[in-house]
Amino acid sequence: MLDSLIVPLLVTTDLPPEADLAEFGRLLTGAARTLDRDGESYDGFLAGKVFWLDQPTPPGAAPAQGDLRFAALVGFLAAAGSEHATREVVADARRAISAAVDARYGDLGAATPAVMAIRARDVRERSPESALTVDTEDARTDLVSATHAYL
Repeated sequence: MLDSLIVPLLVTTDLPPEADLAEFGRLLTGAARTLDRDGESYDGFLAGKVFWLDQPTPPGAAPAQGDLRFAALVGFLAAAGSEHATREVVADARRAISAAVDARYGDLGAATPAVMAIRARDVRERSPESALTVDTEDARTDLVSATHAYL
């Protein structure tokens, strides 16, 4: 049996209005591939759905200068190993995801993302039909299988 911890996760931040939602999802899931705590790395796998939390600018209208849009990911994060606690895994994911978002969008005005554990039920209930499905590429197959059982 696989030793891992599965954590239902919410990530939300503001992005520039021209940001690509699929790219944002790939950025988040890629950041979760390898997590780190106290100099020790461990494998992760993040699968979920990304979507805009706000309404897009109406067709033909230009977004106001400096306006940002709110994006979110709800999904499941698998952390390899039996020694993890939920709070620690979320903190490790928060550091990795925040660094990735800051590196990609920080100069465009994006804020540090909120990364938090949520209820598993919320992952399924709060994903709009228009959400894009994303997951960590080239992840360990045992983590992929364990996580997809929750989706």
